[in-house]
Amino acid sequence: MRCLDSFNKFIEKWMALVTPACLLIGVLFADSLSHFLFIVPYVFAFMTFCGSVGSRFGDLKRVFQHPLPLLVSLFVIHFVIPLLANAAGTLLFPGHPYTVTGMVLEFVVPSAVVSSMWVSIYRGSAPFTLSIILLDTLFAPFLVPLSLHYFVGSNVQVDTAAMMQELALMVAVPAILAMALNQASGGTLKQTLSPKLAPFGKIALMIVVSVNSSKVAPFIKHMNGFLFAVTGAMLGIAALGYALGWVCAVLLKRKRNLIVSMTFGCGMRNISAGAVIAAAYFPAEVMFPVMIGTLFQQVLAAFYAQLLVKFYGTGEEAA
Repeated sequence: MRCLDSFNKFIEKWMALVTPACLLIGVLFADSLSHFLFIVPYVFAFMTFCGSVGSRFGDLKRVFQHPLPLLVSLFVIHFVIPLLANAAGTLLFPGHPYTVTGMVLEFVVPSAVVSSMWVSIYRGSAPFTLSIILLDTLFAPFLVPLSLHYFVGSNVQVDTAAMMQELALMVAVPAILAMALNQASGGTLKQTLSPKLAPFGKIALMIVVSVNSSKVAPFIKHMNGFLFAVTGAMLGIAALGYALGWVCAVLLKRKRNLIVSMTFGCGMRNISAGAVIAAAYFPAEVMFPVMIGTLFQQVLAAFYAQLLVKFYGTGEEAA
């Protein structure tokens, strides 16, 4: 158990490098890993369960008592940034509907579970972050397909019903199950089971990223000017997501802990979920903009974390 705990802490410390490394592994061993694509939805469901087992329905209730920051965050996550992604893709890459679809898909998926790790390290509001993740997770089966249909449905065929079903099985069902079990245990499951599952959740994340990356291997191995331009556009939009969360928190005159939570909540996306959906329902061209986000999401999180410390301190003085 001590070995697993050390492994979990190591992965958390080096998360900014782990996901790009997994992407590289997927590209280098694409021929072998591509045979395991069928297991990804099941591994992802387990990952969702691990990430949600420390949550309770009461966490939502407390945040709902002051819902404005939550509503603003969800509006930024599911409308403002996807709208910007769609506009940028349409403007920069006309005639490439699948590239635009991948750009939009990357930014309509739920807020990343791993954002809670960054919020915990930099002393943000854990209940607020959990609320964003849980609501995003629970509504993902509806929001993701409908958002895709709204933004790119006229150019790309979206199997809304099948996508809803897959997201429900991968995201909503395991999240509800984990929360219900923790609620039934009176919250003790968070102390007993959550630490034990944490390293296995990290392993699941590494498997999902590595296996899904095998599908974009042909693009990574043959990078050209167009793909570099797509990468630059994705980097810019992703960086803007963090900034918008930060700005909205400041405009709402929130304290440091909410600024931290809204920054990471609006900036970080569940790329693995987007990759699973892209692999299951779209051509390989859609996968590239989604998976390329693994190269810089954690790096951007580390960059904004340092900016937050510079402007607001570590938060230890308020602990």
